[in-house]
Amino acid sequence: MVAAIGCPGVARADPYQTVVLRALDKVTARSVTLEVPIDTPVTFRTLEITAHVCDKRPPEESPEAASYLDIVEKREGRPPVIVFRGWMFASSPGLSAMQHPVYDIWVLDCVNKVESAPSQPAESDGTTNDALTGNASSNK
Repeated sequence: MVAAIGCPGVARADPYQTVVLRALDKVTARSVTLEVPIDTPVTFRTLEITAHVCDKRPPEESPEAASYLDIVEKREGRPPVIVFRGWMFASSPGLSAMQHPVYDIWVLDCVNKVESAPSQPAESDGTTNDALTGNASSNK
């Protein structure tokens, strides 16, 4: 990384505090947007997602956001199983995808947010979803 500092023509990325993910439940066909603060585990259904790094290129360079994630499946009565550990890239979600029969997760963006109250993830069909329990309620 030292070689990239101050070198023209070398892409650089800035660190961010929060990764924005899209999570899809393949069974119900519902997707939610999750905001995961760095090093703070967030639960979506049976998955515990921890983002360790979220980097994004500055606007003057080609767009790219990438996050290093640990995703662990925790089911009652069973030991935790690591289902994904590695980098995910917003511009190429298939490059390093999580392999899971029920859920898909991919990176959308990296943002800096001031923590206030926890936000409810928004579903694509106009409902909100409690990411901890999976209970949905209508916004209509």
